[in-house]
Amino acid sequence: MKNTILPFLFLLLFLQKNVAQNKAALQFEVVAKDQKASILYDNAIALDSILAYSLAEDIFKVTGFKPLVTKNKATASGNVIVIGQSQSELVQSFLDKKTDWKSFEKQWESYLFKVIDQPTTNIKKAFIIAGTDPRGTAYGVYAISERIGVSPWYWWADVPVAQQKELVLSQNLFQSKAPSVKFRGIFLNDEDWGLRPWASKTFEPEVGNIGPKTYSKIFELLLRLKANTIWPAMHEGTTAFFNVPGNAKIAEAYQIVFGSSHAEPMLRNNVDEWKEKTMGQFNYVSNKENVLKYWEDRVKESKNVDTIYTIGMRGVHDSKMEGVKTNKEGAELLTHIIEDQRKLFETYINRDATKVPQAFTVYKEVLELYDEGLQVPDDVTLVWTDDNYGYIRRLSNEQEQKRSGGGGIYYHASYWGRPHDYLWVDSVHPALLREEMMKAYQSNCKEIWILNVGDLKAIEYSTQLFMDMAYDAPTFEDASNVKKQMSTFYSSIFGKTYGKSIADMKWEYFDLAFERKPEFMGWSQTEPTTKTKQTAYNPFFFGDENQKRINKYQNLENQVSSLKDKLPKDLQDAYFQLIYYPAKAASLMNKKFLYADKASIYGKQGRLNAKDYALKSENAFNEIKTITQEYNQIANGKWNGIMDMSPRKLPVFDMPKIEIPLQADNIDSVGILVENEIDSSFNESKLPTYSQDSNTSHFIDIFLKKESVISWKLQNLPDWIIANKTSGILNAKESNNERIQISVDWNKWSKKQPKNAQFSINYDNKTKSINLNIDTNSISLPKKSFIAIEDKVVIYAQNFTSLKNQEPYQWKKIDGLGYSKAAMQAYPLTSEPLQTSNLDKNAPCLEYQIYLNNSDSFLNPELILNAIPTLPITNKHGVRVGVQWNEEPIQIVDFATIGRSEEWKQNVLSNKASKKVALKSTIKGKNTLKIYMIDEGVALDYFYLNLNKNTPLPYSLLPETVKE
Repeated sequence: MKNTILPFLFLLLFLQKNVAQNKAALQFEVVAKDQKASILYDNAIALDSILAYSLAEDIFKVTGFKPLVTKNKATASGNVIVIGQSQSELVQSFLDKKTDWKSFEKQWESYLFKVIDQPTTNIKKAFIIAGTDPRGTAYGVYAISERIGVSPWYWWADVPVAQQKELVLSQNLFQSKAPSVKFRGIFLNDEDWGLRPWASKTFEPEVGNIGPKTYSKIFELLLRLKANTIWPAMHEGTTAFFNVPGNAKIAEAYQIVFGSSHAEPMLRNNVDEWKEKTMGQFNYVSNKENVLKYWEDRVKESKNVDTIYTIGMRGVHDSKMEGVKTNKEGAELLTHIIEDQRKLFETYINRDATKVPQAFTVYKEVLELYDEGLQVPDDVTLVWTDDNYGYIRRLSNEQEQKRSGGGGIYYHASYWGRPHDYLWVDSVHPALLREEMMKAYQSNCKEIWILNVGDLKAIEYSTQLFMDMAYDAPTFEDASNVKKQMSTFYSSIFGKTYGKSIADMKWEYFDLAFERKPEFMGWSQTEPTTKTKQTAYNPFFFGDENQKRINKYQNLENQVSSLKDKLPKDLQDAYFQLIYYPAKAASLMNKKFLYADKASIYGKQGRLNAKDYALKSENAFNEIKTITQEYNQIANGKWNGIMDMSPRKLPVFDMPKIEIPLQADNIDSVGILVENEIDSSFNESKLPTYSQDSNTSHFIDIFLKKESVISWKLQNLPDWIIANKTSGILNAKESNNERIQISVDWNKWSKKQPKNAQFSINYDNKTKSINLNIDTNSISLPKKSFIAIEDKVVIYAQNFTSLKNQEPYQWKKIDGLGYSKAAMQAYPLTSEPLQTSNLDKNAPCLEYQIYLNNSDSFLNPELILNAIPTLPITNKHGVRVGVQWNEEPIQIVDFATIGRSEEWKQNVLSNKASKKVALKSTIKGKNTLKIYMIDEGVALDYFYLNLNKNTPLPYSLLPETVKE
């Protein structure tokens, strides 16, 4: 692998406050021909020692030379890297006493770099890495590690380190800024299929569970990612964190802040630690004494641990609190519970409970109790949550933003539950993750950010992005910077030669998953678990929607496989984990179901090739097994047990059931079916209408229905019609079906401008006529106007005809978000909703001009608005827009959903919220659609004007119908 300087660190460094000396940057030789540095560290805390030896190991990975590590300044000589806190005696002995460090030293988790010439007689040069606190020092040390070529993912993703014979750093005086979010971390969850079996059997068999050896690797990763907080694994079968010897000590050594999830108040893992047989029910009404004693014991045990206590109470298994029947009762009881919990803090930790870090997580039904009037103490951080599928349910309103405890976010990149799990591969779109977390940041939720990473191993990129945003949020307020960050991240691992193309492939992977996650392709649900069924991808309409998705995934597979063959050997393991497996697995999961659909549907039509598609589906299923086995064998078996191809053994991971009926003996040998038809029995067919403003082709399928050899040929084909094939032979043993693509040569057509044509297919001494019509009504229309093609107008929200903003309110384009790749979102996110009266005068407006050619042919036209299924940003908001068609009255459309309704389920499974608007005044010629802002945060994606309600709508996004 070629030596590359990591651009990722430099991007972060230059975005921070950089204090330059008046002279050129000083050179510090870490490893050179005549100089090799040693490392001197402050012995005050254990973390400095860990960091010193870790940096020595990193330098060794790069150069093959391991620096001497010492805590004795008197023995240090030559070039010395000095590690410690800026206030420490060691660091202060090197710094210029005339320099005012007071403002810097007050910063949270910050660090400085400074190179000093000849600070002592024996020390030629000193490279100071000093933190304002222990974690600040860690971030400084690991920033240098990343700078010399050691990725934060060197261990967790087997990222190789580029070798260098010499290592010289060029450094001005540098002071980092404080992190954007105070507490930034991960929640290890649903660890049953990866992290726990791998730790217990492969990495840490001596513990037989997730123990200090595993956590030390996790904590090191967190520090390298500039994170600081852990919510440890807590599922049934996992021993509670405090009950594994060494866990708490290793967290203390790494200075990691310990917290617990919404279901684990007072740092208690109820699933493992609450013993109903001896303790009774986990019920504060009927069993208060035992529950309070249970919490008291943990508070006494953890009083010297760096913690954030989750307060409140829920059921043992992520369920509602026991002992209450109504929300009012629940809110009243929870008020008393919090009072009792804070008394424990006052007794054992600090007489002033406001000095004890506390969080109240407003998860699931707890939001209802909060809305009932529950008063959470002002110093407690309100941790808002997403709906488990990436859409934050609520953010702090104007009053809540003033709380001294601030706000936080608990967000999912992995989830077990209804309507369906997604535990397998990373599938939350980076653009959505950015959009939601920036909403949180702008709503002053800057105290705690926790990402549910499931097993961690499959969620590498989302973890990296989340922590980058938490550390330096302002950079990501510009939506376009996510793609840049992704490119920089993969370039830092795979080099500039491959980084950009890998990032492009990964972005396409997330785009396809946004449309439908791999685990959702069975169109099944869980809790309760249902059987899989046919997907919504139509194989007959929209150019074969089913095949188009297969083709997109096949193209992605081809790219990732081609690049895999080009990469050097030392990059293969990292590439397999980060790129190849998730892309290949997602593709195979899609093929498994899409091919199964074709097998079943084609089987009912009597097509011989139905069996071919059944075999393709089975092959995809078997290949998932194969690559999963390969995953568990890479890196010489290091990851054995970390990847499971069927978490929770849900039906979606099984081989689909395919039934192909037996055919009668008296059927025809051949069937012919054109696009938009589902019945091949007619002697005459009509292709979808062609428009000069659409360069798409349409297909004709000719297929065998029983074993025979048949010749076919197109006849009477006008010279302006293009067919990719004009004749052929169907043979049951070789090629039993043929798809003919029919398009128009518009240059030849323009000389005659016919409106229709007819040609035929001759086969087996039979003839079938095919009709083709041309829509010429849009020829004279203005360019860039929206038109109807095949009874549908397709509009992407970003391509408005005109835009009227009313400062400070504005419709803002969010790059990368949505099916259309750029949503229009209502801003600013911190404002009150607009009044619904006089929207046409006072609200920002998106306007779209649509030209329709014949209003008499419209059959009950309807407008379908598709938005990102975001939720109200505060309790004062909805998800509303005002919609006006021509001069009709403005209609209020609200995309908000109620609880876990069926509408909400379908929204999160498809990542779109759809609302239909009935139209009354559709006219021939120009029509105008206006969309007015009401609630900030609404993100519009695309719209369909369906002029014939009897025709189907696609699941995926159609090309925009615009006059070119």
